[in-house]
Amino acid sequence: MLVFGLGRFGSALADTLDSMDVEVLAVERDPAVVELWSKRIPCVEANGADPRALEQIGAADFAAAVVGVGTSLEASVLITGNLVDVGIPEIWAKATSVEHKRILERIGAHHVVLPESDAGARVAHSVGGRMLDYIEIEDGFTIIKMRPPRETHSFTLDKLDLKGKYGVHVIGVKRAGEEFEYATPETLVGPEDLLVVAGEGELLERFAQRP
Repeated sequence: MLVFGLGRFGSALADTLDSMDVEVLAVERDPAVVELWSKRIPCVEANGADPRALEQIGAADFAAAVVGVGTSLEASVLITGNLVDVGIPEIWAKATSVEHKRILERIGAHHVVLPESDAGARVAHSVGGRMLDYIEIEDGFTIIKMRPPRETHSFTLDKLDLKGKYGVHVIGVKRAGEEFEYATPETLVGPEDLLVVAGEGELLERFAQRP
């Protein structure tokens, strides 16, 4: 995977991918930053806004790329556009505003993230409720981690029929001191369990508000 920009977002992403044994190549135009990170992750000094630089690093051979440049809207747009022209199958890009996000989507980025906005939304959904984490995947489809409502305690999932009643689907259960386990119809929900639930965002909100 190509990662453009080694600022806070790009460097954290590239470092994490590398620790997960994902083949990653970071691209950064600042030689001082490249020198700083070169001992930790594979990186190269190049300007992704220049199509010739992409050709030199063999960008067309990569299946995915992330544009983590956020300080310059022009550079972000140019890099993304160049990656589209190269034909990268999966392009992720960081946006700093809704307008920036709209531009990146229009020029062909497959996924656009607003890190600060997304983090704020996740915290807002989590504060004061049963939700402990909230991730919107795409087109309203969302996955949450939550504490189970009282009505689910000591019942198996087939008896609860949460899909039929609330339109949500329990993916798995995490019990204290135990590993995550994928849910089955026979899974028994305990009062101290944590549920991983998927579905449409509004339906999950309603379910998470159950006492």
